[in-house]
Amino acid sequence: MFNYVLRRILGAIPLIFGVLTLTFFVIRLAPGDPASFFIQPGVSPKVAEQLREQYGLNDPLIVQYFKWLGSILQGDFGRSFSRHRPVFDVILEAVPITVSLALIGITMQFVFGILLGVISAVKQGTKLDRVLTVSALFIYSMPEFWLSLMLIIVFSLKLGWFPASNLNSVGADALSTVEFILDRLHHLVLPIFVLSLGGIAGLARYVRGQMLEVIRQDYIRTARAKGLSENVVIFKHALRNALLPVVTILGGSLPALFSGALFIEVIFAIPGMGRVAVEAVFARDYPLIIANTFISGTLIVLGNLLADVLYAVVDPRIKLG
Repeated sequence: MFNYVLRRILGAIPLIFGVLTLTFFVIRLAPGDPASFFIQPGVSPKVAEQLREQYGLNDPLIVQYFKWLGSILQGDFGRSFSRHRPVFDVILEAVPITVSLALIGITMQFVFGILLGVISAVKQGTKLDRVLTVSALFIYSMPEFWLSLMLIIVFSLKLGWFPASNLNSVGADALSTVEFILDRLHHLVLPIFVLSLGGIAGLARYVRGQMLEVIRQDYIRTARAKGLSENVVIFKHALRNALLPVVTILGGSLPALFSGALFIEVIFAIPGMGRVAVEAVFARDYPLIIANTFISGTLIVLGNLLADVLYAVVDPRIKLG
């Protein structure tokens, strides 16, 4: 197992490096450069020229590339053009926020998605099954940005139940630890709901299909013939085997949740990785864009690796060579 994981990680290094190299050249094809972000009415054009000289943007592209390559090989992603700080300082402030959103979101997805999928399969053909099926299809096809705006209008602006933006209320630093945590959770209700709802609907449909396939197998009939209770048959025998393909979804869910968090963080004004990425793109902040690409690529690789490892753990028949 260790050798397999090590080989996968080593094999991913040139892949991620290739993605970063492609990103380096592609972002420079876009009109404008980071210095143009600072060109405002009343500001001397010499300021932009000084910034280009300071950040080496006047050098030929191939020279810029090899300078960037030398810094990357030393683990230095440079300084943010727009924030005038080391890139990793900016990233380290945003990553914990996005990670917490993603972990809560994926937990909600799998708990409620599996539960609703099992209920729908067990109640196949009933009104409850039809309601869950239609609701899942409707929710799964609903755009996240539209749902976010509708929830803000209804629950924030009209009813005033939940905050519309930010992670905490103004002056939250003066609250006690418990009050601060409760205030943070109060602000996260709408973002987490939007982030996890589509995944819950999709996973519920997938689990339902897997459960319907499994409960028709002979060993399930045998388990029932032995007099086992329906709960034991469903949750111990049927669900355990139905969840084997679901494990592969876990690996893909991590990068998907991070990309979904991009829209959520922008709409709800949450200072996470998504908002940093959007601001970096608008500011033509090359180092920050590349750092975001590096993190996204790493998450995809680790997500796929996690899926492979978990699949081998839950299914002893699979050997990782």
